[in-house]
Amino acid sequence: MRVEIWSDIACPWCYIGKARFEKGLDAFAHRDEVEVVHRSFELDPGRERGDTAPVVDMLAKKYGRTREEAQAMEEHVASNARSEGLEYRVEGRDHGNTFDIHRLLHLAKARGRQDELLTLAYRANFAEERSVFDPDVLLALAVEAGLDEQEARRVLADVSAYADDVRADEREAAELGANGVPFFVFDRRYGVSGGQPAELFTQALEQAWQGREAAPAGEDAAVCDADGACEVPAAADAAQPAS
Repeated sequence: MRVEIWSDIACPWCYIGKARFEKGLDAFAHRDEVEVVHRSFELDPGRERGDTAPVVDMLAKKYGRTREEAQAMEEHVASNARSEGLEYRVEGRDHGNTFDIHRLLHLAKARGRQDELLTLAYRANFAEERSVFDPDVLLALAVEAGLDEQEARRVLADVSAYADDVRADEREAAELGANGVPFFVFDRRYGVSGGQPAELFTQALEQAWQGREAAPAGEDAAVCDADGACEVPAAADAAQPAS
């Protein structure tokens, strides 16, 4: 069975959702027979490469809040992350264009190291004092994930490398009706939106495995939408037939 996950490195709920999904997968009886594929979704595709801003300042400007209010928003997300055993820095993180990261993730997919790179990139972005929008940091992460340094360097230098793959993922997300991330598709049968509890992911895996028509009930879960908004949970059915 295949599970496809649309996400963005800049999305805190994707970071949290990945951890919750993996806990749900660990509790699934057929976990060793599940193929997980990570797909691209950009929250801020219109931002120029190299144009970065501190996350708290970006949130304050985006939502018309004071810096203190924006920091409180980040603290709320941080609390959710820490409850899953994840480190999360509220201060000192950047926000920027993630297209290069997605291109490098497609190289990692081709070399069988996609999950390794994704995990390292999330950790760098949310837990460590390393900016994933710095090409040197991206290159270092690629090497840490097991990719060839020279090949990764060539991909980062060539803006067309794997660009079509990123755009294809994003078109498919739109066709499936995904307007926010994280977005999970189970065996092309059911879609799950948001950073749901681990138990819900286990139910969705069992449902897809058995081919049942009835979807497990679930509450709304937080997502980051296509405009980059991550402030409040989006209304979405926990598990519903994928388009």
